[in-house]
Amino acid sequence: MMAETPSSPAPAAKATPALKKGALVRVNRAAYEGSTEAGASDPHPPAYIFEGPGELLMVKGSYGQVRWRRPVPDVWLRMDQLEAFS
Repeated sequence: MMAETPSSPAPAAKATPALKKGALVRVNRAAYEGSTEAGASDPHPPAYIFEGPGELLMVKGSYGQVRWRRPVPDVWLRMDQLEAFS
């Protein structure tokens, strides 16, 4: 049996899969609050963006277009502000 050495890489903590077109998402409140996007929007964001789900329609660079299941316009948000809906 081989002993682990300190130079062995630590097991990755719960890896977050990359979000892709068609994924169901919600906004991560901690990442969104204080961001440029939050500053350019209503000071009281609607609860449904944090509850989800929204559908990721398109990914361009570091932004994703999200469509909510409500009669509201689609929105573009940074991908690091989105998380998979569970």
